[in-house]
Amino acid sequence: MSTSPATDFARRLFEESGLTSSHEPIDVVLVSISLERHYRLSGRLGRLATEKDDTFRLSTETGDFLVKVSPPDEAEMIVHFQTAAMRFLESAAPHLPVQRVRLTVDGDDSVAVPLNDGGTRILRVFDFVAGPVLAQTTPDPEQLAKAGEMLGRVDKALKAFSHPADRRGLVWDIRHFHQLTSLVQYTPDPEHRRLAREVFWRFAESVVPRLNDLETQVIHGDFSPYNIVVDPKSDDYVTGVIDFGDTVRSALIFDPAVPMANLLGRTSYQPWRDACAFVVGYQRERPIKASEIPLLPVAALARLTLRALLTNWRAERAPERREYLLGHAKDDWVNIERALAVGLDDVVAQLKEARPGHA
Repeated sequence: MSTSPATDFARRLFEESGLTSSHEPIDVVLVSISLERHYRLSGRLGRLATEKDDTFRLSTETGDFLVKVSPPDEAEMIVHFQTAAMRFLESAAPHLPVQRVRLTVDGDDSVAVPLNDGGTRILRVFDFVAGPVLAQTTPDPEQLAKAGEMLGRVDKALKAFSHPADRRGLVWDIRHFHQLTSLVQYTPDPEHRRLAREVFWRFAESVVPRLNDLETQVIHGDFSPYNIVVDPKSDDYVTGVIDFGDTVRSALIFDPAVPMANLLGRTSYQPWRDACAFVVGYQRERPIKASEIPLLPVAALARLTLRALLTNWRAERAPERREYLLGHAKDDWVNIERALAVGLDDVVAQLKEARPGHA
């Protein structure tokens, strides 16, 4: 049976993003052997829930580390790209609290773990960033602004970075949202399908005609409340920036759109309040072009809708990660509905008022 070009594109994008295969978790013994042999590290490995890779917290006598093993269908070049972005920030902006990559005893950033089926997966070790993530706290508007400032600093630092794999295909890259309408069919609730179609329409009307004109660079890609480590007692507030797994070259405004999406609807009577507070801080460090601000709320809605659409699709195909996936997206449709109930012109006006130098 033939498929449409849009469906073929979506399938290829899922494959490039490492989301099409469900795999058995890697044998912890293989991980332990590689850590001992290549890093001279040993201790207790505790498995952590993540979207697609195998992640562990390694507790040793000298401290804790984060261990990541790439999915079997993620290209080695993509893993190297993610690491290169972190290395670049470590060198170009050492003051930023970006998670550090640990070297092997031979001075390498990673090691290939041989599998029983003849394949390999890439293992990396990072410093463990202790503390709660933003999602586990109740930040006030100024703390959210401080988180926004941090992303602004990261984006400014990444402006000069490039890599041969930075134009990777990534399903989470908001620039592809309008090409993923086929996901609506996997959503059983008719009201949810209606909400999704409204967001697709808004995106097609306002963002798609501008896609080729938007300022682009390498961005973090997933500056969500789960990837921001904080200390509420610290003046800096943000003490760690983690998880560069969705790093990609894309429109710059799509980077703040991701945390905005995650902050939508947290306050039912003011669904855009927290998202706008984040952008206030972001613009202190990296003002958004006045011509691009009207696209930001729609991009945030697109990102949240994309996660809602992908959740059940992914949960069916990766049952071992079902709990993790559903837990991260449990309120998405409610928050989309709340956010759409507000006139987006009012949201845009708020964001424009937050621009430095606004009269």
